[in-house]
Amino acid sequence: MQESPSGKSGALSYSVASNPVYYEQGALHVLFAGASQTLPGHALGPKLFDYYLLHYVEKGAGTFRTELHTYELSAGDCFLIHPGQLVSYQSHARNPWQYRWIAFTGSQAAQHAEEAGFRPEKSVFHAGPSCGISDWLSVMQDAFAERKESSHFTSLGTLYMILAEAQNHLSQGQTLIPGESSIRRTVKQMIQYMSTQYAYPVSIEQMSASLGYNRAYLSRIFKQETGLSPVTYLLKLRIDKSRQLLRERPDLSIEQVSASVGLPDALYFSKQFKRFHGEAPSLYREKILSRPPHQSLQKNTQQNKR
Repeated sequence: MQESPSGKSGALSYSVASNPVYYEQGALHVLFAGASQTLPGHALGPKLFDYYLLHYVEKGAGTFRTELHTYELSAGDCFLIHPGQLVSYQSHARNPWQYRWIAFTGSQAAQHAEEAGFRPEKSVFHAGPSCGISDWLSVMQDAFAERKESSHFTSLGTLYMILAEAQNHLSQGQTLIPGESSIRRTVKQMIQYMSTQYAYPVSIEQMSASLGYNRAYLSRIFKQETGLSPVTYLLKLRIDKSRQLLRERPDLSIEQVSASVGLPDALYFSKQFKRFHGEAPSLYREKILSRPPHQSLQKNTQQNKR
């Protein structure tokens, strides 16, 4: 296949808009977005790209070829071209496709594409003609065309939604990460939940409901993996966070520290703090603040290593 000299002459309509903002060292960055209604038989490639290029077919049909596979695509299909991947694609002779596309790059682009389920050997998924991808890409292109600085964030939000849609389709029927059991993955989810929600008065029951598991089951597997019950782990996490606040925020009262770590009952907080550290939080703070800075830092470092 040969690409037309301009890349546009094979289209009845063609439009593209570049991101007006560019962060050279960005973790994820959308370069441009475009749309085209191609002519019958219009072909691109074989060629390489040095960025990720994702297409969504709005209507019509065509063929997408990689070094590994040939795909016959139609409305509702999405295909991703990886950097350095030799590809070609051609519009159907009687039912030429109309598609939208987005190009992206960044230090974390490969990681995000892989997490979504894309591989060089698995570059296509069917989202369906009624999904939101077409509208999202249109919004992104319009934002770029308006040349607003906020369009950078618009494009990132849109790209994440597209990757989430891809993951919903590409992850179906897939096995877990090699070497990681479903139990270990669930325990990681529990730790993440508690690490982000400890400041709120959440309970283990609420966490179980959020993750969609029975409390008894979660408690059993969590203790199996960590040696602690979820209740003890969450309480220990809150007390550890309170120690940090007691050291770094002397302007906060004990009641405010307690509330800030998800324990609205200051008396209960003080009792649990003494249980873990052998002294009341007020006494702990008094001792810490009365020490020379280098001694406090040394002692805190030793405590954190325990």
